[in-house]
Amino acid sequence: MVRANGAVSLRELARVVQTSEVTVRRDVRALEAEGLLDRRHGGAVLPGGFTRESGFPQKSHLATAEKTAIADVAASLVEEGEAIVVGAGTTTQELARRLARVPGLTVVTNSLLVAQALAHANRVEVVMTGGTLRGSNYALVGSGAEQSLQGLRVSRAFLSGSGLTAERGLSTSNMLSASVDRALVQAAAEVVVLADHTKLGTDTMFQTVPTDVMTRLVTDEPPPHDDRAATELQALADQGVQITVAGSTHPGAAGDPMQGRRPRRDSPLPVQRRSTPPSPLRSASALPDPGDRERERARVADMRRR
Repeated sequence: MVRANGAVSLRELARVVQTSEVTVRRDVRALEAEGLLDRRHGGAVLPGGFTRESGFPQKSHLATAEKTAIADVAASLVEEGEAIVVGAGTTTQELARRLARVPGLTVVTNSLLVAQALAHANRVEVVMTGGTLRGSNYALVGSGAEQSLQGLRVSRAFLSGSGLTAERGLSTSNMLSASVDRALVQAAAEVVVLADHTKLGTDTMFQTVPTDVMTRLVTDEPPPHDDRAATELQALADQGVQITVAGSTHPGAAGDPMQGRRPRRDSPLPVQRRSTPPSPLRSASALPDPGDRERERARVADMRRR
């Protein structure tokens, strides 16, 4: 099934072989040890980073809860009346469903799925690129799509991909898709990458967003045993990428989605903290003796006179 589809979910495997997901997970682990496939959260894919891209039906069943959480946080970054570009992908499709509630928004996209999610939104204008339809991910690609983006300028681009590493940034397995994604990046002042933890540490053939061009990464919190994802998060943060972890249990995670996050508890990142200025006056009750109290009162009275 993995060879035929490129990816498969544990739930689907359990249904086909009529056994429990626990048993399937154990067998998938054994197959990975033999080099026959690579495990991903909730499923399995073809082995190696430079594999062919999975189709939409396979991608839509992988890491669905994580994609939903990422989309929720990404949508909170978009302001009323903003003009943005949104690339193709299952995570960006989830984002588009939430953008339908943002009034005065203009969304430029090459994704039929993104456009469909916004088709009936009130006060949201959808601008589609030209190009040739790529059926595996319902995206418009080719020279027509790239030419329609020339001269465009928007505030933010929201992009997903097949893999993300600190060394190469975001990448995808298809050359035509990569070329259009690069054109979307050129049109935006800021670039926000949406990638769940299963894509961290995976490198695919065609680079779309170099690390030094990425403004922000919105991802989910890797499982405790996933050292590869945690290492990539730290490396990305070290290169200046702002990390926002959706659904994190760290303090402050639910407060401000624009705040930089810590991908690992033992690897602190630079986070701006609001400091409280010290008071110029001390509390009278905290003074050590009456003499000090009288001198403090005199100092306060002198400050008031001034």
